[in-house]
Amino acid sequence: MSQATLPAQGSQLGADDVQAIDQLGDTYTRLREELARVIVGQEEVIERLAICLFARGHALLMGVPGLAKTLLVSKLAETMSLKFSRIQFTPDLMPMDITGTDILQDGAGGRREFQFNHGPVFANIILADEINRAPPKTQAAMLEAMQERRVTAIGKPFLLDAPFLVLATQNPVEQEGTYPLPEAQLDRFMFLIELDYPSEQEEIQIARTTTGDELPALKHLLNAAQIIDYQDLVRRVPVPDHIYSYAARLVRKTRPHGDTAPEWLKPLVSWGAGPRAVQSLILGARARAALSGNYMARQEDIEHVVFPVLTHRLITSFAAQAEGISAKEIIRRLVAETGEE
Repeated sequence: MSQATLPAQGSQLGADDVQAIDQLGDTYTRLREELARVIVGQEEVIERLAICLFARGHALLMGVPGLAKTLLVSKLAETMSLKFSRIQFTPDLMPMDITGTDILQDGAGGRREFQFNHGPVFANIILADEINRAPPKTQAAMLEAMQERRVTAIGKPFLLDAPFLVLATQNPVEQEGTYPLPEAQLDRFMFLIELDYPSEQEEIQIARTTTGDELPALKHLLNAAQIIDYQDLVRRVPVPDHIYSYAARLVRKTRPHGDTAPEWLKPLVSWGAGPRAVQSLILGARARAALSGNYMARQEDIEHVVFPVLTHRLITSFAAQAEGISAKEIIRRLVAETGEE
């Protein structure tokens, strides 16, 4: 890659890893080009989805209806030859509707026995549509799948196939009849990815693309085994000590009851980010560096992923809400102050 950062002396990347990162960067370029055949704009969203995939994280997509969230996720799965499953969350959805259940079947010799019927969670990419419309018991079943990469049905554990990526959606406008996700479950999402309205030219292009012939079938660029190899590769991308320190200091400053929190933040934040935020910053920086064709995570990689990592992990106070101060504004000021230290 033309702007690649060469591996520093003493890094753990070998020649094969360097070559693999170059291949990943080229594959990511082809992936974006392929998705552009059916998805207009949304370059930043596509990048963040790719970062989550190769970092083994999950993402919460926030956007009003009609912004092609379902189409984007399904086409992403199509380009990667992965099994895709869409689960429409509703108030009457039960855990067994997601995980599956035992069904009594006729076996050999006329004997009847229970056979486990796999639910829709047994796929590689899961679109959990409007996840906040399901009751907490059902959300808990999805939480186990996200965190443990397994489900428990009728008292038995069942492992999920790798790679496994959950992309959940929420509608920020309509909240009637919903069950807000608790902070503990929000923390399981590596990224909060916000989708905005397209520009005028993009909206015109969307109309041209979607009101004519059927959308084209996309090429298969990656299979499951290749994705798993790239996920392992991302975790070998070197991270300098000062980048670990920068990520930790940034997250620790979000905690209003800690010694490192700035005075201006304390009345604005009720609860700050936990250790998973530091992990997500480092993994996101590693994945972003690899996708960019770089051989080492840098501070700019941390700053590139800081908003999707921290926005849903900062619980703003009533005072902040009354003054119209958002979590993003708080994060932006923290990044500016921490970067100057």
